[in-house]
Parts: sequence; C-alpha cells; structure tokens
Amino acid sequence: MNVLFTCGGTAGHINPAVALARLFQLRDPDCKVLFVGADGGMETRLVPKEGYDIKTVTITNFRRSFTPAAIGHNIKTVFNMGRSRKQADRILKEFQPDLVVGTGGYASYPIVNAAAAKGIPTAVHESNAVPGLTTKALSKVVDVVMVGFEESRDHYEDPSKVVITGTPVRGDFFQYTRREAREKLGIADDRPVVVSVWGSLGAEAMNKQMADFIALECKAGEPFHHIHGAGREFQNMGRLLKERGVDLAAHPGIDVREYIYDMPVVMAAADLVLCRAGASTISELTAIAKPSVLVPSPNVVADHQTKNARVLAEAGGAVLLPEKESSGQKLYEITADLLSNKEKRDAMGEALRHMAVPDASEKIYKTLIGLAKK
Repeated sequence: MNVLFTCGGTAGHINPAVALARLFQLRDPDCKVLFVGADGGMETRLVPKEGYDIKTVTITNFRRSFTPAAIGHNIKTVFNMGRSRKQADRILKEFQPDLVVGTGGYASYPIVNAAAAKGIPTAVHESNAVPGLTTKALSKVVDVVMVGFEESRDHYEDPSKVVITGTPVRGDFFQYTRREAREKLGIADDRPVVVSVWGSLGAEAMNKQMADFIALECKAGEPFHHIHGAGREFQNMGRLLKERGVDLAAHPGIDVREYIYDMPVVMAAADLVLCRAGASTISELTAIAKPSVLVPSPNVVADHQTKNARVLAEAGGAVLLPEKESSGQKLYEITADLLSNKEKRDAMGEALRHMAVPDASEKIYKTLIGLAKK
C-alpha cells in the first residue's frame, strides 16, 4: 500500500502526519510512505529528521489584506497554484498512492485537490478546532474530513463527511503518572507544579510578563514549583529577572530553562499549564486532561489560536486570557486562584476528559483503511 501524507506550516500540522505514518508502517511493514510539503517549509526540515522522504511543490498562502504587498503576494500565489498543480500531478504519477491524506497547512492543497480530481481516495485531518482556509476548501472535494472535537463539526458544509477522530498525541505523554513524573523531576514536597511555555521559539511579550510573574511568586515565598521555558528569550530572561531583583539561585523551586526537552515528564507533573493555544498544544492538554490558562498568540493567521482556546474554555477545561488583557499580575492572580481551588481544577480536568478521544491514532487509522478499501 502506498500512502501519501501532505502537511506543512506548523508542527501542529506535521506531527499528526508523522504519527500516522509510523502507525501505518507498524501495521504494515511493506507500506510505502511519501510526504509532500511546500518549498522551504518547516516540514522540509522536520520530516527528514523522522526518517521519511519528502517532495515539495511551489505554493504560497493567501494573505487576508488589501495592502499593496499583500495584493502582490496573492497574485504570486495564484501563479504558484498553477505551477504546483503540475508538480502535484507529476508526484502522483510517480508515487501512485492508494490513499492521500492532508493534515493541514496550505501545502496540503495542491496534492489533495489533484488526487481527489483523479478519483484517488482522499481525506483531511484538522487539528485546529476551527478549520483554516485550506481545510475548508478541501472539505468540499475529499471523501472524509477528520476533526479533533465534536464542536468542530458545524464548521463544515457537509457534516455527513465529518468523523470525530481526535488528534494523535505522542505516546510518551501517557507514560508517567503525576507521582512518577514528580519523582523523576526531583520534587519531594507537596507543593503544586506550574508549567509555563509560550512556543518553541518563546515570545518576547509573554516572557516579560513571566518575569513579573516570577517576581511575585518569589515575594510570596514560592508557594508552588514553577518550570518555565523561555525559548530564544532565555538570555534576556536573566536580565529581566535581575531588573526585578530576582536571583534564581536563591529560589530552587523556580526552574527557568531555555527549552523544555522532557515535556512529557513535565506535563505529567503539572497541576496547571500556562501556554499558547496552538493545535498541538490543545490536543496534548485535552488528551492528558491538564487544566490550563491559555493566552492565544495574536500573530497567527485567522486568529485560530483564540478559536482553539475558546472551544476548551467554553467546555470548562481552560481559562482564556487574551494577550491584550494579560499581565504578569493577572496571570499570577488566576494561577493562585486555581491552585487554591482543587475542586475547580478537578472539574476542568473532567471537562477535558469528556472532550478527549484517547485512541485518536487508532480511530484515524481505521477511518483511513476503511476509505482505502472502499
């Protein structure tokens, strides 16, 4: 069986495709897998690291603006669509896929659209709670649309095509209990654990807020353990803390890192998570039922992080705090309130468990195998 996955743009689109590729080859060692992405996209770096071949097409996104620069960019995108269609046809002819699966990002469009036109079984999976422009367009031509949440169904013109599968989450996120994770991190007391992280590259505005947050928890006598991933702002974080009179050497309960490489362990130990609301993040939070305070990035296409956060917040599993309303003081107050109210945190966890699809990879695999056989 030949399976073609196409994805791009963010890890939230790429990671589910890689997880599915592994599952297909685990169940069928003879299964051949090919990835397709956009020229120069993140996928061209991440996918080969996972051991898979990737081909690319020349495609760019549409910008929702009428500035001269945006209009020029969109004209280029229209030209690229014609070019990418020819490239997609060539890739399909060479690889001869039995199934084509898109997992999001504009890189998915040329291949999935061309495959659907040729009668090849096609499906798309959307990790975000609300579909992006690409998924919305492809939902009209594919055989199946797979989504992470029941709340997502109404965003599609033909709900009968929609299957609630959840989003695949790495298996090591389920490897540790809270107690085991705390022991692995060397946490011996009963204080709760707060984890804060604002994306793999960090976020300048949020790290400034976290410096204020950390100063407040130091003044309060470290009422909780705190692990913070500062990303590329790590060096600057030291300066920000020094300006606020914080010497981390005197506060062993506060662990400021450049990157949180052992995220599954850290998340398992967490009692509360402060973070953005990207597709991968909300999938992980839902799967492991971790209460969170979500501050969506205001700098993403179509404000999809706010839409993601709203789904979790309206279900009762998270607190949504817009960045323009956020501050170190506000974040600290919300954190202190939630940590003092175990009953509320338990209710948030239960709401997330109700939303979660624990066997998402298996559901997606069965859906796709059924489609291929049909």
